[in-house]
Amino acid sequence: MNLLSFRAVYLLVVLGVSALAQSKLDQAKAQIETVIAASGAEVVGVAVYDLQTKQTLFINEKVSLHAASTMKLPVMMELFRLVEEKKLRLTDPIEVKNKFFSIIDGSEYRLNKTDDSDEEVYNRIGQKMTVLELTDHMITWSSNLATNILIERAGPENIMKLMAELGANDIRVLRGVEDSKAFRAGKNNTTTAYDLMVLLRAIAENKFKSKRACEKMVEILAAQHFNDGIPAGLPTATKVAHKTGEITKHKHDAGIVYPVGGKPYVIVVLTKGIESDKQSGKLIAEISRLVYAALRN
Repeated sequence: MNLLSFRAVYLLVVLGVSALAQSKLDQAKAQIETVIAASGAEVVGVAVYDLQTKQTLFINEKVSLHAASTMKLPVMMELFRLVEEKKLRLTDPIEVKNKFFSIIDGSEYRLNKTDDSDEEVYNRIGQKMTVLELTDHMITWSSNLATNILIERAGPENIMKLMAELGANDIRVLRGVEDSKAFRAGKNNTTTAYDLMVLLRAIAENKFKSKRACEKMVEILAAQHFNDGIPAGLPTATKVAHKTGEITKHKHDAGIVYPVGGKPYVIVVLTKGIESDKQSGKLIAEISRLVYAALRN
């Protein structure tokens, strides 16, 4: 077989694999839409990208929803941009405080420890924690206090600029957590499933700054403590680097799945309108299971 013939055969094989993968994802999409319809959710956004075949699955992928804690992913990425550009070090100490200022009128507000998912950072008020320690708490325990401290360091305007550069054009990171005046004024952090997929794809493909930075972010995301969404629908040995988000009647999960013996894929599921947190978690897990089955079988 000459080189030209070999390339032709190779191309046909690749196209065949891609077409088969897309066919399976299309079948999974129909199943997922049925599951969503039965869930009673107001809206569910889904975005999947398979790094091996480049195939996608989209459902309401550009519907904008309250980002909840998924906005902490863009914050982390801006911090790593600063590190890569030598403007910040992960070992730099930052004073832990609980005093912030509303983007509406500059009035002071504080966070309530009992409303947060991580008490440890509050126990460190008046002390210093490194950028890496705060980032770890922001992602793995979804600490709101760590998030607000880091947003002040990163700057919402810089985070938004980075998102635009990455092609995540519909993400809005306007403020810190629990800025009640901004909330009442409709100034909320929002996202789409598509944009979170864009960010995670950049990390998964080592295309955000350096490979070292991407690998470190994956390491942090993979240490996530809240695993009743995407991971719950997967075999127990499956590595998932992900960020969850949750507020009233909203529950989200966005991550990179690393199947044992297979190529990774990105999956984002955003849900709105389900009263029960347990029920919305089950919905995300079921969507995760269906996507995994389509890509692995």
